[in-house]
Amino acid sequence: MARVAFVTGGTRGIGKAIVQRLSEDGVRVAAGYSGNDEAAQATAAALGVMVVKGNVASFDDCARAVREVEAELGPIDILVNNAGITRDGFFHKMSHDQWSDVIRVNMDSVFNMTRQVINGMRDRGHGRIVNISSINGQKGQIGQTNYSAAKAGMIGFT
Repeated sequence: MARVAFVTGGTRGIGKAIVQRLSEDGVRVAAGYSGNDEAAQATAAALGVMVVKGNVASFDDCARAVREVEAELGPIDILVNNAGITRDGFFHKMSHDQWSDVIRVNMDSVFNMTRQVINGMRDRGHGRIVNISSINGQKGQIGQTNYSAAKAGMIGFT
């Protein structure tokens, strides 16, 4: 039986490339996305994968998305935490919303998604969780205090 993967931020960029490769390797894949319905439908059509809309910053949305994937494809064996956003700005001009949005999507999402699948992986004695961070989580980047902090948090989580 084929493995099942869920890739957050899986309909564009790096996430889409991960979805494509997993699919080519025979994995049944769900690609998560938050807002670009056109890109999601194009990915679904081009790669023959399930797409699931949701907000990875929301624990409840993550729970719902995982339920949908597992109902259609089966238990999730592979989770790729790839979703991420930027809200760049110099720290002295950064708003609380710029800070909070990036922390919630880029770092809290790792907990929100991983928490949904970890017990099933443990019960089955198999699972893989891949967290996509950034070099900016190791060295920082001007104008990206929020992004660098979130990516460093992902590294610590991992």
